[in-house]
Amino acid sequence: MHDLFLNRPVTTNPKNYLLEIEEHMYILDDVEKPNVFRNMFPYSEIPKIPFNDRTVPHNMPRDIWITDTTFRDGQQSRAPYSTEQIVTIYDYLHKLGGPNGMIRASEFFLYSKKDRDAVYKCMERGYQFPEVTSWIRANKEDFKLVKEIGMKETGILVSCSDYHIFLKMKMTRKQAMEHYISVIKECLDEGISPRCHLEDITRADIYGYVVPFCLELMKLMEEYKIPIKIRACDTMGYGVNYPGAVIPRSVPGIIYALHKHAGVPHSLIEWHGHNDFYKAVVNSTTAWLYGCSGVNTSLFGIGERTGNTPLEAMVFEYAQLRGHLNGMDTTVITELAEYYEKEIGYHIPERTPFVGKNFNVTRAGIHADGLLKNEEIYNIFDTEKYLNRPALCAVSNTSGLAGIAHWINLFYRLDKDHLVDKNSVLVKEVKNWVDKEYESGRVTVLTEEELVAVINDITSGLNITL
Repeated sequence: MHDLFLNRPVTTNPKNYLLEIEEHMYILDDVEKPNVFRNMFPYSEIPKIPFNDRTVPHNMPRDIWITDTTFRDGQQSRAPYSTEQIVTIYDYLHKLGGPNGMIRASEFFLYSKKDRDAVYKCMERGYQFPEVTSWIRANKEDFKLVKEIGMKETGILVSCSDYHIFLKMKMTRKQAMEHYISVIKECLDEGISPRCHLEDITRADIYGYVVPFCLELMKLMEEYKIPIKIRACDTMGYGVNYPGAVIPRSVPGIIYALHKHAGVPHSLIEWHGHNDFYKAVVNSTTAWLYGCSGVNTSLFGIGERTGNTPLEAMVFEYAQLRGHLNGMDTTVITELAEYYEKEIGYHIPERTPFVGKNFNVTRAGIHADGLLKNEEIYNIFDTEKYLNRPALCAVSNTSGLAGIAHWINLFYRLDKDHLVDKNSVLVKEVKNWVDKEYESGRVTVLTEEELVAVINDITSGLNITL
């Protein structure tokens, strides 16, 4: 192998103009016993994050985008959506993604008639984006079903860690690779583009299995002239974004290996993260930064166990990285949150960023005073412009008549013809009640529920309608 390396051609890297030697020499390491990285994942202890200080360069692709798994992974942790709900959410996703198709694709189950009915109805919409794709069992009958429905792409599970290959599938690495290759060929024979879900990649042998496997997939892609996508699945949320962390936990290291050493184009790499260690968002952003074009998400992070990367989070990550939204309509995020609460009956925790009821409500009295003077002081951005959610300040003993009027106007979204001011009888009555609360020794801000109850009592007594 050393002699082969010495004879590799020297080429110029078009990005940095450095001379390089091709290093695509990774072959399958068909170990006899599973490598479960016990030094990093001692099951009786908390997982460890070791470092070797080997870093890789930032390599963000020219085009990056979001994909959606709300109807696949998102349905594995909650009651199934109805066909009508799926179609409505799909319409919202199309509107949110904007004219440039920033939400590139959405994946669906095909197992039940309800799932297939939803697929047909979504495809009838005729939207270019999100593209309707599937996730199926890896067999010929399901491939034929995908083709009959008219889909161009489907996801296929190709678990890649020894935890799955040895302990679940009871195979060797060579047997697993041969099995996966045969299945993918069946998919390609049907003219379907496979999206290979490399399950549990953050516990896999990256250079002993993942890279050799992906090299074989790239050969198949060249042979069939059909795109083969690689979805790097951080199934257990073990990925970390820290520079110099050891693979397989290093997200930069994984993306670098897939692109640089396995030769997978940026546009065919996708990251799928879970939030078990609170890192789903930062890991997804890191995947973008180091060479992954697609980030797979679920609305509000709903998904297996602790959930997936929230779609709405990556919308604003994109805007921060690029400096613009590329046509995305972020007000749809609020519409979706309201639809989930009112029509689906899903409760979004109040402090959830961007969509929770209290995400831009200032409660500390001194903060509320600052917000009333200039909302930029305590609001993350113009939330009224981008989310149709004006900043609110909770009412306390420092709010005064103007603060209470401000709260009522914003909370009830009163139009300009029905705004209340500090001279309003309603506002004065609420202020009297607030003063009594604090005169009796209260030190905390008033809750939304308390204020609504008091306002309801006062408006009922005064025969006022808000």
